[in-house]
Amino acid sequence: MRVFIVFIIMTLATSIPAVAQSVDGQVTRDNNRRGIPNLPTFDMKPLHFGFLIGFNTIDFHIYNTGIRNEYNDSVARYGEILDLEPGINLGIVTDLRLTNHLNLRCLPGVGFGQRNVTFIDEYGERLGKPLKIKSTFVELPLLVKYSAYRMKNVKPYLVAGNTFRYDLARDKQSHLKLHSFDAYWDLGAGFDFYLAFFRLSVEFRASFGLTNIFETKPSDEIDDIPFQQAIDCMKSRWYGLTFYFE
Repeated sequence: MRVFIVFIIMTLATSIPAVAQSVDGQVTRDNNRRGIPNLPTFDMKPLHFGFLIGFNTIDFHIYNTGIRNEYNDSVARYGEILDLEPGINLGIVTDLRLTNHLNLRCLPGVGFGQRNVTFIDEYGERLGKPLKIKSTFVELPLLVKYSAYRMKNVKPYLVAGNTFRYDLARDKQSHLKLHSFDAYWDLGAGFDFYLAFFRLSVEFRASFGLTNIFETKPSDEIDDIPFQQAIDCMKSRWYGLTFYFE
């Protein structure tokens, strides 16, 4: 099933630019023959809007305690992310022009993903099945975009900023309790492609959590204690490939 999902995502990721190019293809070819760039005044707009669709995978950077006591039979256990699951995110683009090369971008949206935490004892043996932590995020990226000079119908760029995410599906999941809110710092790069009727942008961006989202308050359920005491800190990491239509 996981292979099928990855196949679907990769198919969409490669087909979206192709479909967009085919829609505008004839007009673009006509403009190229005349030496005219597409959308020549697009970057002069003080404010414009659009939408995005992206594919992501989310991860945890886990800091373990290595504690040994009667709750884990004096054998330390460690939480790790051993495999990554694909996810998806959708959003709206609001872009404010600051200078010829700088734009402020607000990208509110929703995201879906899953992280599987596998516990391993100090002898390297896996302890049961991975704990599946599913997330439904309401997210608000606020990014500054630095664009290089446009090369006819292509322009590379860098982005940096912060993202704020609220997990609607968190609370207690599979013996672990997490905080709903998290803040991230973001860094990414991409290319703008100027088509005949709209601009398509393809961007890779990484987000790194700034806060410990692991709830350190002891659980009231004794079955949760071996899992909770094994972890000291959990910080989120998010990696995404996003397509913007503006």
